[in-house]
Amino acid sequence: MSRTRRGFTLVELLIVVVIIGILAAMAIPKFASTKDKAKLASLRTDLRNAETAEESYFDDNDTYASFTQLESLGLIGLSTGATMSITPAASGYTAAATNSSISSAIRTCTVRVGAGATSTVDGIIVCS
Repeated sequence: MSRTRRGFTLVELLIVVVIIGILAAMAIPKFASTKDKAKLASLRTDLRNAETAEESYFDDNDTYASFTQLESLGLIGLSTGATMSITPAASGYTAAATNSSISSAIRTCTVRVGAGATSTVDGIIVCS
């Protein structure tokens, strides 16, 4: 009597499941920081938008605005989970954006333009 083999044995299936589990365990840490990187990139985008809004406001009013002024005029919006503060000065401003849902140590990005900015960081976003 000839016996044909159909399908896989339980041992073969368990070995495949174990191999997939090992591969998943190695891949998950690689992708865990991806969400934080995306949130940090959104903070940088928020600060670039704030710079554009500040220059637009300055062009119309010859002074820089606070975040609440820009927000009330509809010139700026924030990404989900982000908060921002802008400290205007006579000839510049400092803006800082924070997202507390980022699990890494870097949660805040700052940009200084004009007053209070050194020549090496004027308009450059620094995250820390």
